[in-house]
Amino acid sequence: MLLFGEVLMDCFPDRAVQGGAPLNVAHHLHALGGGVGLVPVLVTRIGKDEYGHRLMASMQAAGLPIDGVQLDCLHPTGEVRIELATDGSGHRFEIPPDQAWDFIHADMARLVGLSSRPEWLYFGTLAQRAVPRPVARPAAHPALRSLLQTTQAKGFLDINLRDPWVRKDVLRWSLGKAEVVKMNEEELLRVTHMMGLGGASQVVVGKRLLHAFGIGKLLVTEGGNGAWLLQSDGTYHHTAATAPLVDGVDSVGAGDGFAAVFLLGLTQGWPVEQALERAHGFAGEICRLRGAIPDSDDFYQPFITAWQLESGGAA
Repeated sequence: MLLFGEVLMDCFPDRAVQGGAPLNVAHHLHALGGGVGLVPVLVTRIGKDEYGHRLMASMQAAGLPIDGVQLDCLHPTGEVRIELATDGSGHRFEIPPDQAWDFIHADMARLVGLSSRPEWLYFGTLAQRAVPRPVARPAAHPALRSLLQTTQAKGFLDINLRDPWVRKDVLRWSLGKAEVVKMNEEELLRVTHMMGLGGASQVVVGKRLLHAFGIGKLLVTEGGNGAWLLQSDGTYHHTAATAPLVDGVDSVGAGDGFAAVFLLGLTQGWPVEQALERAHGFAGEICRLRGAIPDSDDFYQPFITAWQLESGGAA
């Protein structure tokens, strides 16, 4: 499995921790799926600076392959400044421009794709913010376009709309390359409006989105209200709502945890409704952490045991 995009430092008021959706998803996949032979490979770019050294060291310590991690002498390692709401209701991101992950090299990425031959390619919209505005063809990140063409992998698109880095042309191209699309309920309304799909109930506009872009599965998260899945054949599943977290810390990275577990389910052949429930439950546990990644892999052991991931079976 390949994961394309930003690897960076999440800078909270009191500390900086590793982050970026592709790194978070890769870390969860490796920790949960290593026992069943899952190998997540990042395709990204970091600077030759202190943050870059810290990220490289943490990836190696976690056992993640670094074949696809490019080094940039000119641009700094990415960072995101995060401000948490005082009432715990959410967070705000500030993402500076011209960071190393904006300059992932297409030819270097293609070589990683050729050597890994992935079944799935995870990608998002934020990592495509610096795509040039072409005249003759749809807007797409050259490295991402090359990976999709080279590997013929199925696309898992994780929508992350971060103003002012939202591009309608990039979004339209990305939707057309995805077998599975994940977003939250606010993003669903915004995406369907941007794509001119009209106003209606969430499920109705979801069906329009699937039909318009040939998407196989649409995942929509609703925080404590659960999550739902709509498939191209009209099948619909919704998780139960969860009780409010009494010991929640922040929701940073919860969506990445959700994506990782659903992707894991796709590789292991779990029934989609089971994958949905497990992804939602795992995301809730991530909300008990500061940041997106646990300090110890002991965090994963209850899930590995419950889901029978040591022996390769699907519970």
